[in-house]
Amino acid sequence: MARVTVIPVLLISSFFQHKTLFSTILASGQEDIKDALRLHNVLWITKDDSRVILSWNNNLTKEETKKYSVKYILVYKFFNTTKERKERLQEKEKIIHLQLHSGFNAKVKTQLFAKETEDIIKESDWTEFTYKAPPVYIQNLSCIIYNISFFNCTWHIKAEAPEDIQIFTSYRHAGKVSTCQEYIKNTRKKNIGCHWKEIHFQPGRKINLNITVRNLRNSSRGLSYYKAFTPQAIEKLNPPINVSVSLENRSITIHWKPPPTIGSAKKKCFLYQVKITDHKIVNVTAEDYMYPFHKSAKKRTAQVRVKKEVCIANKIWSEWSEPVFIQDEKKVDILLLSLALFCPLVFLGGLLIYACRRYRWLEIITTPVPRPSDNIKTWLAEETHHQQHMSMQMEMQSEVTLGTTEENRDENIQLQKCLKEFMLEDL
Repeated sequence: MARVTVIPVLLISSFFQHKTLFSTILASGQEDIKDALRLHNVLWITKDDSRVILSWNNNLTKEETKKYSVKYILVYKFFNTTKERKERLQEKEKIIHLQLHSGFNAKVKTQLFAKETEDIIKESDWTEFTYKAPPVYIQNLSCIIYNISFFNCTWHIKAEAPEDIQIFTSYRHAGKVSTCQEYIKNTRKKNIGCHWKEIHFQPGRKINLNITVRNLRNSSRGLSYYKAFTPQAIEKLNPPINVSVSLENRSITIHWKPPPTIGSAKKKCFLYQVKITDHKIVNVTAEDYMYPFHKSAKKRTAQVRVKKEVCIANKIWSEWSEPVFIQDEKKVDILLLSLALFCPLVFLGGLLIYACRRYRWLEIITTPVPRPSDNIKTWLAEETHHQQHMSMQMEMQSEVTLGTTEENRDENIQLQKCLKEFMLEDL
């Protein structure tokens, strides 16, 4: 039993000794390889409109290329920026889009890896290169899509730009090229923006904006700059639609629906913000928001805005929706009572109008009183005049009668007879 247990230990010990010796031999071999591989790179560029094709090569033989895994590390940084971009490539070429940059610094190095272990065997030193492009005369370029099919771009012209330049734009999207439909100009009649409308955007295809700066005094080829946009990343959505408020179980719930959009309209794509009077703005991913009801003397309103954030990064918020008033419980009860009474009143009013039309009650009530004829008017006027005259005569008679004495009664009687005869003659 003792011999059985010792033999494996000896075998294991021997194995590790051989493994250590093998590792030493392998390390020695790698040192020999490192000494034999004197790596260096040759770097050059090719200018192609608004982009630069950066290419490089090394001194590896075909056998060495087959024997080892070869990879390249590229690091480049545009002028006037602090962000350094680093990429690990297997190709010997990189297309760098200048966009609105006037040049960049780049460096590349070659690395060899063992195919079996992926351990690094050898790497070259950095080969650096600086590319200076023509000057850029515009800055603060900004583009936005709104109302589904409208596309706007604006920019500023640098102070050092020549006086005789003019800026022209076009874009390429989904195989279609379109020049600017309507330019936006400043006080010096320089183009500082462009407006397109009725564009059908495909969310999976980029918008390649081309900006050309030309000198109007000569016919030389202008400077071209290039910038690419993802449609959904620059889309400014309209405010949420169908915003409403409901009071349920002593809680207020605000409901809404997402606006139309290009690309995906799944619920998970949208991020909302809810703004309520006297409350902090809150972020919401659902299409409703509930909070406890609190009585307040102030009139409170609720508004909602939206942007896409989950499906694609978008920093542009929509405008706020129209304010929706939040009523307290008493006002809600009064409103419901008013609505409950309004419907029967409307029904009774309609029934009354129908009855009036059916039985012509309105015609009877509103029938005007007939006017008297002209003859009757004349007779009434003469009768009124006669009565007034008679009244005056009677008053005169009373005064005369009261003013007489007993001695002159006969004379008065005679006078009264004369007056009566006179009145009869008038009639």
